[in-house]
Amino acid sequence: MKKRIILSLLVTSFLFADAEMDAIKEALQVQKEATLKLEAKLNTLEQKNTNQSASFSQNAYLPDMALILNMSTLSRNISNSDYTTSAIPGFIDSGEMNFPFNKDRGFNLNYAEFAMHSVVDPYFEAFANFHLHPEAFEIGEAYVQTTSLAYSLRIKAGKFKSSFGRMNQKHQHSWNFDSQALIYKALFGPDSISDAGVQLQWIAPIDTYLMFGTEAMQGTNGRSFGDSSSNNLYIGYVKSSVDIGDDLSILGGISYAHGKNTTSNATDIYGVDLTFREQLGSYSALIWQSEYLYRDMTLSDTKDKQAGFYSELIYQYNNNYSFGTRYDRITKNETDLSMYSGVDTDNLDRYTVKIDYKPFPMSRLRLSYTYDRSRIIVDERKNVSEVMLSLNIAAGAHGAHDY
Repeated sequence: MKKRIILSLLVTSFLFADAEMDAIKEALQVQKEATLKLEAKLNTLEQKNTNQSASFSQNAYLPDMALILNMSTLSRNISNSDYTTSAIPGFIDSGEMNFPFNKDRGFNLNYAEFAMHSVVDPYFEAFANFHLHPEAFEIGEAYVQTTSLAYSLRIKAGKFKSSFGRMNQKHQHSWNFDSQALIYKALFGPDSISDAGVQLQWIAPIDTYLMFGTEAMQGTNGRSFGDSSSNNLYIGYVKSSVDIGDDLSILGGISYAHGKNTTSNATDIYGVDLTFREQLGSYSALIWQSEYLYRDMTLSDTKDKQAGFYSELIYQYNNNYSFGTRYDRITKNETDLSMYSGVDTDNLDRYTVKIDYKPFPMSRLRLSYTYDRSRIIVDERKNVSEVMLSLNIAAGAHGAHDY
């Protein structure tokens, strides 16, 4: 009897122990589930705070910045002192020509360009280019541009390079050749049409790219305009492009500029440009670009009619190498040439060939040869031969240029 009682007590104690363990396990499970719920809620709150912080973060609005360096070394058959007396008869008189690029025999640091771009807010983006020349500092461009106007409209305001023609809006380091096209240099000077003003562009809502643009600018360009009494320059253009098959693209445009020159009389400039690009392979292409400009300028007692063109052919062999040639010519020069009496002022043209090597997309070496027959130097018609090696470096975030 006594043994049975002891055995019952032992069984009862074991049962109570098992029940207590089950209760503890159940309590732990409940606690574990509560902890998981709290952790999930904490993660949700942290993610929400992160998203809110990101939406107000200024990092998305910090500007992209780039530094561009351009330098060259060259050999020329004309001394530096004589070269600075260069004139293009009928367009630029001796002593009035600017030489911002590749001026001297030997070594040239042409410029450093500091470029900035930033999204301002959902409605505007801002651009600025600062040029640091060895002897000067200038604001190349500084403007804002809309990003979300209705009806495919876009407005630009500030100081900017006009979209007149094909080459005008490009910066020197994005040219296919180191020298400016002869007709651009003759009509506009090294900065082309670059001025304070406002621009309106509209892209037609059709399958083919068709863009209409108009600009009102101050008109400080002294080569063709320059009446500083008020803003005097108005520009309009139409540009289009079509693709033929998978490989051929054709771009073209017509442009017109009307302004007042330094005699307060009218200057009208007409332009037409055409570019063909044939894609030969993944990294190979053939590009033929041509542009013709015509100027009708009324002066105090004369009316000048002048025109010229350039045509360049570029063969891009691959990502690293490209080859090119360009021909420039003044085709019309009806103006007062009496100051050049006894000097041949016909056949003003120039030939250029070049080889580009790009070890990486942000660096470029260019070897070129130019034979220039457009210059009057020290009151004589002299042909200029020039061999040049240039180096261009772009460091930082810099947007791609149009081809």
